[in-house]
Amino acid sequence: MRRLRKGRVERRHLVTYLKNNFLLSEQYRTLRTNISFAKAGGGLKSLVVTSAEAGEGKSTTASNLAVVMAQQGKRVLLIDADTRKPSQHEFFGMDNREGLTNVLTGQANFMDVLRPTSIDQLFLLTSGPVPPNPADLLSAAEMETVIEQAEEHFDQVIIDSPPILAVSDARLLANLCDGILLVVRSGSTEMDKVRKVADVFSEVKGKLLGVVLNDKKVSRKERYYYAYNGY
Repeated sequence: MRRLRKGRVERRHLVTYLKNNFLLSEQYRTLRTNISFAKAGGGLKSLVVTSAEAGEGKSTTASNLAVVMAQQGKRVLLIDADTRKPSQHEFFGMDNREGLTNVLTGQANFMDVLRPTSIDQLFLLTSGPVPPNPADLLSAAEMETVIEQAEEHFDQVIIDSPPILAVSDARLLANLCDGILLVVRSGSTEMDKVRKVADVFSEVKGKLLGVVLNDKKVSRKERYYYAYNGY
């Protein structure tokens, strides 16, 4: 793996690293714990994080979940598989000249494009240049090989997937990974769309671990509770 300069994290998104919002950070740690319980039986090494539509916070959830898992001492790889609208390279202050799409098209080796981040034990595989045929790339045998290599070298693999109702990419990834996290935005995501997503996962036989409720408003009383208890 070549040595690359670590990028500066994007403050607005990586709250678990910058510790500027305890309440949010604690929720991600709770999510990490819940996943650990779900893994008690084994077989949950690779996780897909997706949403029904764009703008629901899946990429922010994927990156912060990766951070708290790395903070626990695990060797974690975050893969940006949202090749149509990549964002993880921006969150971690990196360029996107090489990444997943280069590996899938045979232009680069998997180990050569992994990037160390500012967080110990957390590595990033950016999406790479936007391809003309994202769904074809993700459905190719090479994508399965990428996930197998990732699982071999890392304790936890988290994949930031495109929205599942917008394109077919997430459905393809769901078949290749051990579990799925669905992110919904409080007061925004329509319930009928959530039901459609559940139907899709049922069709592709993907293992839906649970739903992450994003952007939930917290009362003043709840904020006071955490402040009062010394957090």
